[in-house]
Amino acid sequence: MQNNTETRRFERIETQRLIFRRPHREDAEAIFTRYASDPEVTRFLGWPRHKNIDDSLAFIEMSDKDWCRFPAGPYLVESRKTGELLGSSGFAFETALRASLGYVFACDAWGKGYATEAALVMKEIGRMTGLIRLYALCHVENLRSARVLEKSGFLLEGTLRKHYDFPNIGEGGPGDVHVYGMVYSVREVD
Repeated sequence: MQNNTETRRFERIETQRLIFRRPHREDAEAIFTRYASDPEVTRFLGWPRHKNIDDSLAFIEMSDKDWCRFPAGPYLVESRKTGELLGSSGFAFETALRASLGYVFACDAWGKGYATEAALVMKEIGRMTGLIRLYALCHVENLRSARVLEKSGFLLEGTLRKHYDFPNIGEGGPGDVHVYGMVYSVREVD
C-alpha cells in the first residue's frame, strides 16, 4: 500500500491546456456519456464499451483500488479552459517498476494533440514514481494511436500475434498488437 502523501502528490497534475485528476464517483455519468459508451471511441480498446452508468462506476472502483496500491493510476483529462471532460489516461501498474499506459478521448477531442500531451505527461509521472519500464499495446489497425506513441517517444518493440482481446471489435478471438515501450535510465544507488 502506498504512502498517502506520495499518492496525493500525483492525484492532480496540470499542464498549460489540461488537468489530469483522479476519478471520483460523481464523474460516472460524464465518463459514460463523453467517451465510454461511444462505439467509435471504444473500438480499439481492451475493455468493453460501457452499457450503463454502473459500468462507469465499476471503472471508478477499479481505479480507486489501483490508486490505493500504487503511486498513480487512471486519470480523467479535462480542459483547463472549460473544465469539460475530454477523456482519460493513466497507468495499469503490474509491479512498482513496470506499468502499461492507456488513453482514450471523446471524438470531439480528437486531432488536437491531447493524446500526445497525455502520453508525455504519463511518461513524466512514470519517471517521478520510479518506473523502470512503461509500455503500451496498440491494435495493429489503430494507426492514430501508433502515431501518438511514436510522437511521444515510445519505440516500436514488435508485434504480438493473437495476443489481446478487443471486445468492441468482435474479431472472434485475440487480435494482433504492436508493443511500444520505453525504459527509464536506472540510477546507481550510493
